[in-house]
Amino acid sequence: METFLIKAAQLIAAFALLVIIHEFGHYIFARMFGIKVEKFYLFFDPWFSLFKYKPKKKTTKTDPNGEERATWRDTEYGIGWLPLGGYVKIAGMIDESMDKEQLAQEPKSWEFRSKPAYQRLLVMVAGVLMNFILAIIIYAGIAWYWGEKYIPLDKAYEGMDYAEAAQEIGFRNGDIPLFADGEKLEVAKGNYLLEMAEAKTVTVLRNHKDTVDIAIPENFILRLNDEERFLTYRLPVYIGDIVNGEPAKEAGLQKGDRIVSVAGAPTLAYTEFTAELQKNAGKDITMGIIRDGKPMDVAITPTSGGKIGIQLKPITDIYPVVTRHYTFLQSIPKGWEIGTNRLSSYVSSMKYVATAEGAKSLGGFGAIGSLFPDKWNWLSFWEITAFLSVALAFMNILPIPALDGGHIMFLIYEIVSRRKPSEKFMEYAQICGMAFLLVLLLYANGNDLYRFIFK
Repeated sequence: METFLIKAAQLIAAFALLVIIHEFGHYIFARMFGIKVEKFYLFFDPWFSLFKYKPKKKTTKTDPNGEERATWRDTEYGIGWLPLGGYVKIAGMIDESMDKEQLAQEPKSWEFRSKPAYQRLLVMVAGVLMNFILAIIIYAGIAWYWGEKYIPLDKAYEGMDYAEAAQEIGFRNGDIPLFADGEKLEVAKGNYLLEMAEAKTVTVLRNHKDTVDIAIPENFILRLNDEERFLTYRLPVYIGDIVNGEPAKEAGLQKGDRIVSVAGAPTLAYTEFTAELQKNAGKDITMGIIRDGKPMDVAITPTSGGKIGIQLKPITDIYPVVTRHYTFLQSIPKGWEIGTNRLSSYVSSMKYVATAEGAKSLGGFGAIGSLFPDKWNWLSFWEITAFLSVALAFMNILPIPALDGGHIMFLIYEIVSRRKPSEKFMEYAQICGMAFLLVLLLYANGNDLYRFIFK
């Protein structure tokens, strides 16, 4: 339960930030052009809101036409109870509010529909723009504050553990990935997993001596299990601490020992170690270790649950970690580089969504929440938030009515053809777009529920 609450808190915090920044983009550009914004809400507020604030007008200003000029005091600011997004209600705009009564009246000079097409276009683009800028700022902040830390692939001497789908096409646990289509794989580039999944051939180092070329099938990325990464670093079993009264203490194991076999079976990585302990739970066995560079055997009896009472050294204390530091000025172009790389990778991966396998992999709030770690970690939180900001920017620019991209599509048509789509057409387009998004939302979250229950 605690893990669920921590993940939920991180999801809500990230989601709230992204929604506020996105809607603020629409709001600030609308205000720049003198457009009245009637509501600015975090989350949706059908029937009631958790909080709302409506400033009182102190002065009345008029525009050159003698009409009352819109100000920030015209806006009701609030927090809704339904955490599915947020919105700004812009006067004179056909949006999710479907305010037909207002649209039936004569247009006012401060309404969205009365402004030039280029101004309306900028208002609609602003939300997406703000999300992408936020991602760049976060990535720049991470580079400046934490630096860039990574373990080079060729320095992870025990190699990688691979997903089942990867092993089916020729990868073996322990392989060290070196090249994708002849290009050296670099962790620092950030998208090396996608490069491997989309390559035609990946070259690995096997058994620390042989190079092997592995052919990657077309659309291989779709065969990867939703809950498994393509690969993970193998963690050698070094003892970081020992629990008093447990089998490891009684057997004489010490901090710094490396466990390399259990009951004669090699356990060069933690995944193999835990599997062998489970097989030999409650049995008297011999465990092979290396202490101060010397191999030796230790007699031990794991508990009935397959435990021996040790804590492992973290992977960053085993493999060499490279840290690249950036000054404040250097972090800005680095943030841009990471942001554009993440956007490019995300856009590239979206081509798989149109396939049957890709549709099955779609996830909703549960899938997004699972991205966050079990314990609150600020670095992980900001990295995931920045990625979600990139994803939100791209998804919103898609030319689907009811999304920003749909409005942008119709505005570009208006600018090019110099003909404005009728309000009736825009209403129907909005309804169709909202229906499509509702079905997509239900389908994606239905996938989450199905995976939770049946997998």
